[in-house]
Amino acid sequence: MIRVLFVCLGNICRSPLAHGVLRHAIEQRGLGEDLAVDSCGTSAYHNGGGSDPGSVTVARQHGIDISDLISRRLTAADYRNFDLLVAMDRQNERDILERQPGNTEPHIVRFMDFVEGAGSPDVPDPYYGGAGGFQVVYELIEAGMDPLIDFALTLHSSPS
Repeated sequence: MIRVLFVCLGNICRSPLAHGVLRHAIEQRGLGEDLAVDSCGTSAYHNGGGSDPGSVTVARQHGIDISDLISRRLTAADYRNFDLLVAMDRQNERDILERQPGNTEPHIVRFMDFVEGAGSPDVPDPYYGGAGGFQVVYELIEAGMDPLIDFALTLHSSPS
């Protein structure tokens, strides 16, 4: 089983939305034996809190429930417990790489690398924007999710 961890700054907007979209895809495609998903943030700003209402609302509008997700911070154990760490932007990617403990070898990727024709290397942070920003983030996540799943499944079939 490949364990996927989405990482953004506060774990209330982008990473829980991606978490929910992948969880939904796993359920819809019957991939529960192949993939597992979680999300976290590089900061502890919102530790223990729920997802931003904008993310919850846009997910719900697309038939996905993320109301159960609770914010948590990236830990050293995550580098051992997850096979694929997915940064939602370049700063998160830098933070993930800087904090990586020795003797850990997860695959670290940036989500936007899976979005064909992406105009930016970063999933924009909708926290300070309006409701439309959450829809844009959802659309980017939806566009990149199948390619990300395909990539993750190649890891599953690769020898360790």
